[in-house]
Amino acid sequence: MGDKNERIFATAIYITSFFSTFIGPLLIWLLKKDESSLVDFHGREYLNFLISYTIYLIVAGILCIVLIGFLLLPIIGLLMTIFTIIGAIKAFDGQAYKIPFTIHFL
Repeated sequence: MGDKNERIFATAIYITSFFSTFIGPLLIWLLKKDESSLVDFHGREYLNFLISYTIYLIVAGILCIVLIGFLLLPIIGLLMTIFTIIGAIKAFDGQAYKIPFTIHFL
């Protein structure tokens, strides 16, 4: 469990994603990853999550041609919101949280 500052920065990765999906979390991760393993873990996890779910959204968008995409898009959006909130809570508690269905690129 990291100290309070580490936990706040790790949580900020998820919270800033509601206002700046990519740039905010990326900046926090890049600035703090070498100082904190907790921030590094959550930064990598969030960016892998963002890349993975962007791919899922693109595929669902393409699948709108055969109508199933219209069902998948809102489900993926809801999951992104839920998993981001859970990630923020886990980061604030100083816990590692592997977001479901995430492909690990980083």
